[in-house]
Amino acid sequence: MPYDDSPPPTRRARPLAVAAALAAVSLTAAGCGGEQSDRPDAAPPRPGADGASPSASASASASAPASGKPLPKGPLTGRTVVIDPGHNPGNRDHTREINEQVDMGTGRKECDTTGTSTNDGYAEARFTLDVSHRLRALLEAEGARVRLTHDADRPFGPCVDERARIGNEAKADAVVSVHADGSAVGNRGFHVILPARVKGGGADTTPIVKSSADLGARIAGHFARTTGSAPSNYVGGKTGLDTRDDLGGLNLSTVPKVFVECGNMRDPEDAALLTSESWRQKAAQGMADGVSSYLKG
Repeated sequence: MPYDDSPPPTRRARPLAVAAALAAVSLTAAGCGGEQSDRPDAAPPRPGADGASPSASASASASAPASGKPLPKGPLTGRTVVIDPGHNPGNRDHTREINEQVDMGTGRKECDTTGTSTNDGYAEARFTLDVSHRLRALLEAEGARVRLTHDADRPFGPCVDERARIGNEAKADAVVSVHADGSAVGNRGFHVILPARVKGGGADTTPIVKSSADLGARIAGHFARTTGSAPSNYVGGKTGLDTRDDLGGLNLSTVPKVFVECGNMRDPEDAALLTSESWRQKAAQGMADGVSSYLKG
């Protein structure tokens, strides 16, 4: 679920180019999606680095290849991708801090939320970190320089404004925020959230609306093909795309950025996918293929 969700937003489906992307895809199974639930039934263990400063721009480990070895030469050499794992495993232990209001460009919103979980207690924050690690490895294998906004190496956060700032300061060619939703049983299917055209206060998405839509459409098409999951049956008019103007992580971005809602953790069928290691690898592969397609033009 988007980390700066709060009151139910006004959703506007935006088919864009995804119709063409999905037309060529064989959709063999329903997928994931969902509305927010900020009170997970259970949470993972606290991150080990409790002394980490929550005001750091990004985790130190996020700026170097995960392997510690030089990046291989590949089709994405010279490109920078920022991966934003939704929420933080430690957020539930820092409710006061994450409830503090921060500037989202057109208003103020909570720093972050705890995220959702499956009914069996598999937390969204654990899911997003796992998929983000897999996505990072795939993109680095193609030569991309990859940074994470956090790696559970800080007590909580980062806040939504800092998450956007990390991508901006990295001058990222693409930013992908990884999430999973917590909606009603029967609501299934993935969707990709795109930034609306927002201009006001400290926000101006005008320069990135078109490029973000292209990035999102490519991710949606590849995600469907690789995972076998269908576009959401309750968000985005079954296009796999949803455009929103209430997310600080998108409003404050100055580089192409999307959120990927991989599945509805509260639906048993989607939860079975999200808790499957092999499916999470497919989800990461679908996102990686979409990002690669976008960066290659």
